[in-house]
Formats: sequence, structure tokens, C-alpha cells
Amino acid sequence: MEATVILPILKKKLAFLSGGKDRRSGLILTIPLCLEQTNMDELSVTLDYLLSIPSEKCKARGFTVIVDGRKSQWNVVKTVVLMLQNVVPAEVSLVCVVKPDEFWDKKVTHFCFWKEKDRLGFEVILVSANKLTRYIEPCQLTEDFGGSLSYDHMDWLNKRLVFEKFTKESTSLLDELALINNGSDKGNQQEKERSMDLNFLPSVDPETVLQTGHELLSELQQRRFNGSDGGVSWSPMDDELLAQPQVMKLLDSLREQYTRYQEVCRQRSKRTQLEEIQQKVMQVVNWLEGPGSEQLRTQWGIGDSIRASQALQQKHEEIESQHSEWFAVYVELNQQIAALLNAGDEEDLVELKALQQQLSDVCYRQASQLEFRQNLLQAALEFHGVAQDLSQQLDGLLGMLCVDVAPADGASIQQTLKLLEEKLKSVDLGLQGLREKGQGLLDQISNQASWAYGKDVTIENKENVDHIQGVMEDMQLRKQRCEDMVDVRRLKMLQMVQLFKCEEDAAQAVEWLSELLDALLKTHIRLGDDSQETKVLLEKHRKFFDVAQSTYDYGRQLLQATVVLCQSLRCTSRSSGDTLPRLNRVWKQFTITSEERVHRLEMAIAFHSNAEKILQEFPEQPEAINEMEQFDEIEAVGKSLLDRLTVPVVYPDGTEQYFGSPSDMASAAEHIREKMKLLSLKKQQLRQPEATTPES
Repeated sequence: MEATVILPILKKKLAFLSGGKDRRSGLILTIPLCLEQTNMDELSVTLDYLLSIPSEKCKARGFTVIVDGRKSQWNVVKTVVLMLQNVVPAEVSLVCVVKPDEFWDKKVTHFCFWKEKDRLGFEVILVSANKLTRYIEPCQLTEDFGGSLSYDHMDWLNKRLVFEKFTKESTSLLDELALINNGSDKGNQQEKERSMDLNFLPSVDPETVLQTGHELLSELQQRRFNGSDGGVSWSPMDDELLAQPQVMKLLDSLREQYTRYQEVCRQRSKRTQLEEIQQKVMQVVNWLEGPGSEQLRTQWGIGDSIRASQALQQKHEEIESQHSEWFAVYVELNQQIAALLNAGDEEDLVELKALQQQLSDVCYRQASQLEFRQNLLQAALEFHGVAQDLSQQLDGLLGMLCVDVAPADGASIQQTLKLLEEKLKSVDLGLQGLREKGQGLLDQISNQASWAYGKDVTIENKENVDHIQGVMEDMQLRKQRCEDMVDVRRLKMLQMVQLFKCEEDAAQAVEWLSELLDALLKTHIRLGDDSQETKVLLEKHRKFFDVAQSTYDYGRQLLQATVVLCQSLRCTSRSSGDTLPRLNRVWKQFTITSEERVHRLEMAIAFHSNAEKILQEFPEQPEAINEMEQFDEIEAVGKSLLDRLTVPVVYPDGTEQYFGSPSDMASAAEHIREKMKLLSLKKQQLRQPEATTPES
């Protein structure tokens, strides 16, 4: 009988086991009668339930029944006592009927129970509440009878319900776990799996049942202290009343079966996990070797331009993105397999290692193919990028070569030539880089074995190789054509540089000649103090003239070279037409000025020579008077020279130039005049003897 079935009756507290004991250690059964009529059937059910609780050992010690009739009638009490004979005749050792203080006829009641003693099988005594301590210790009596034993009927009932629920659930759970565990230990693998499929999940949660049992056991093991007199009393959930050992035994059995059940679940989970891993591994392998490999088989080209290579790269990134999802599954599976391998179940090690090896081989092979394809496309993109840059450089160089050269001067030609050389050098470097990129790409293609895509790629590779070699050959031809044009342009520009250099040097020669003319007019003024010095000046002037002559000849040669270069370049010299007249005009002015300088120096030499000869050779004798006409000639030369010093040099264009400044010319003429004075003085001296001779 379960408490839940008769729960409304038990709540009425028609009888209860308080947990108290008599002096024989027998349990005390209390029947509290009330003013209302007691339902004997319900009381009988209550007693049957209560007497089913104690163990056989407790029952063997007998019961002391306290019938509390203080609030009831004698006939009810008598009926209850007689009912005990039918309910628990063998277990009852003493019945204590608690009577009211002033109610029943003692003689009648005593005689009645004594008369029925042999038939009842137990002793019945009538006693007042305060006299119960003669038979039962106060600490074993509840507060209703003046004792100190604490009893809460609803608390007891709740605990009893928990106990019965635990007992029922644990017993049922033990049967289920035993069936599951025993089914997993018997038969072949198929029977084992079938049994586990049928009985794998218990009807209740073992953890919850175990927790309930532990909490119940903890409550059963607690002692309660009586606060009134310090005595110790057992709670109504004592181990003898509620079978604490039974709870412990059930818990032990549950733990044992649950441990076995967990192992069964673990094995089942491991097998399920292994099967799931196998299924996922095959999914990964089948996809990588199927659709994944097929995607790579269709992607073999490298493109013929940057845009085409970028499109192929984008397509490859999409393929990589799809592979990444499966590679993520591979990483997860690899971790799961590693965890199972670390668990150390020898029976699964070989299978797990085989799965791991198969999965790793396929994934690494596919990853290698993806990486190879990515590197190939990157190399192709770099190759096409270099080819495009080189093509643009060649276009720029060709455009520069197709434009006719019309420089302003030699410096701009030099700058243009330098820029041309730099562009050609840049093209050389670009072509070298293209060859390196192309050779690297060809090496990668040549290393592309048939296993890379699961088929023969010779035909596809040949197309890629032909394209790469064609690009490099085309760039080489374009570069060679540009080099040939650069050679022609370089020669032309060097000739133009030479032309401008000749024109510049010719103009410089004109400047030099102008400077010589200017120096001749401004610094070549002195005529010398005597004939010797004048001769030296004349010799220096001839050397000075030779320098001017060389400058003029150099300018003429340069202008002749410009004519030849212009004819070669088929162009008209911009400066030679102006430079040649200037050169001739300055040279003409220089020659006229030089001739005038020579005439003046020659006249000075003649003057100084004759004057010095007369001054030194004519003695002061009368016989020298016949030579007087020489004085006149010398004076005439001197005057003529002085007059010439005052006359400017007249050029063919009508312009005039003087030698030096007026003061410079005056200084040069002063020496002539002084010498003429000496000649005049000498002449007078020679004439004086002629005057004195007639007088004498």
C-alpha cells in the first residue's frame, strides 16, 4: 500500500507512529480519538499502512498502543481496542487507554478489559495522561501526553511520500537500468544494438532520482534535539521506521547500475560518434574527390591579360571559398578523431587512424592543388602586369621616336637624348623582368604533373606555354625595332648636338675676334720710345694678328662644318647665315685696324731710326751741312705720323674707331714731339756754324 493512495485518510491523523519507544524498545503506536465519530474502516486502513512500515525486527519487539480516549466515548474506545486484535494481535504487547479525569466508571471498564484479556492476547490498562510515565519514559511521549518528543504529522507524511516516491522510482529505474545493462552484455552486436535501441532511455532521470535519494538519506540521518530538558529523541523518520538501510541499499544499487548505464551510454555514444565521423569523413572525401576536383579540372587557363587573369583569380577564390567550408569540417573532424585517439580505446584505434589518414591525404592533396593553382594564377597576373607595363613603355618610347626633333638648343637635345637613353634602359629592365617572370611561370607550368588535376594537362599547358612565349617574343621584337629607331635618332641627335656646338663655337669665335679687335683698339696704342721698342711692338702685333687669324680660321671651319651637318640632317642652320657675315665683318674691321696699326708702327720705326741716326752720326762740323735736307724729311715723317695719330680708322660700313682715348693718343704723340724737338735743336746747332762763317 502506498501513501499516495490513502493520502486523504493519512492526513486525518487517525493513528501515527511518533517514533517513541517503550521500555522494551517497542514502538509506540498512538490512536488519537476525537469527539467526532471515528471511521473504523479508515482507522483500519491507517493501521494496516502504519504497521507495514517497521521492519520485522521492530515488529518482533512488539508495539505499545496508546489509545487517547479523552475526547471520545467508551464504546468507541472499546471498539478500537477490540479492532486491534484483528489488525495486530501478535505485535501488540500493551494497550494504554488514556481516560478522561471524570467520566468512565472505573470498575465497569476495568472488569470488561480483564474479562477479555485472554481472548485479546495483550494487556489493556486504563490510565490517565499524567500516569503514562509509569509505563513510558517522558522523552518518548509526545507533548499531548506531557512528554518532550516532538512530532509533526504533516512533516512526517511529506517525508513518507518522498520516501515512497524514491523507493518506487528507484526500484523501477533499477529494473530498467538492469534490463538495458544486461541487454548490452548479451548476444551479438546486432542484438546488442537492437536491445539498446529499445531500452536506451530510462523513464526517469537517474541523476534526479539519485539526488532525491541523497537528500532523503540526509534527512533520515539527522538527529533532532529536545529543547525542553536537553534529552535526545529520534525523529519520526528514524532508520528503524523508514528503513534507512533500504534507502542506502537502493542508492548503492542505483549508483552501480547507473555507472554501468553510463558506460553503456558512453560506448553507444562513442559508436554513434564514430559512425557520424565515418559518415562526415566520407562526405568530405566524396566532395573533394568529386565536385571539388571537377571544379579544378575545368580551371586550367592563365588568361591572356591582367583582366582575364583577375577574372580567373576571382573564380578561383570562389572555388577556394567552397573548399574552405569542407576544410573547416576537416579540422573539426580531425579534432574529434584526435580526442577519440587520446581516449585510448584500442579496438577503435586502427579504424580511427585509417579514417584520419584517409581524410588528411585527400584534404592535403586538394589543398596542394588549390595552392598550386593560386600560385600559378598569381604568377600569371604578375607576368601580364609586367607585360602591360613593358608594352606601355614601348608605346611611350615609340611615340617619342615618332615625333620629329625640333630642339631649341644643344642642352635641350642633350636632355632629350638622356631621356631617350633612360627610357631605353627602362625598357631593357622591363624586358629582363618579363623574361624572369615568364621563365618562372613556365617552370611552374612544367612542374604541373598530371596528378594535379587528375588528368593529362599537356594540351592545356601547351596553349599556356605558347601564349607566354608569344608574349615574350612579341615584346622582344618591339624592343628591337625601338632600339633600331633609337640608334638612328641617337645619331641624328648627336649630329644636331654637334651642329649646335659648331654654331655656338662659331659664335664664340666671333666674340673672341670682337674682343681681339676691341683689345687692339683700346690697348695697342704705344708707338715706342725708340726704334728698338717699336720693333718689339711690331713683332708682338704680328703675333697678335696671328692669334686673330687663327680665331678667324677656326670660326670659318666651324661654319663650314655646320653647312655639312645641315646637309646631312636636311635642315637649315638657324645661326650660320647670321654668324658668317658677322665673322667676315669683324674680321674685315680687324684687318683694317691691324693694317693701320702696322702702318703707324712702321712709320714710327722709320721716324725713330732716322732720327736716332741723325742725332748720333751728324757731328758738329761744317762739312755736314749738306745733309740738312734729311732733317726736313724726318720732320715730315714725324708730322705725318702725328697727323695719322689724330685720324680714326674708317671701316667699310662707314663707322669710325680711334685707337685708345684722346689722352692715350696724346701720350703716344708726346714721345714723337719730344724727339722732333731734339731734331729741331740739332738742326739749329748745325745751322749756327753756317751763320758765323760769312761774318768772319
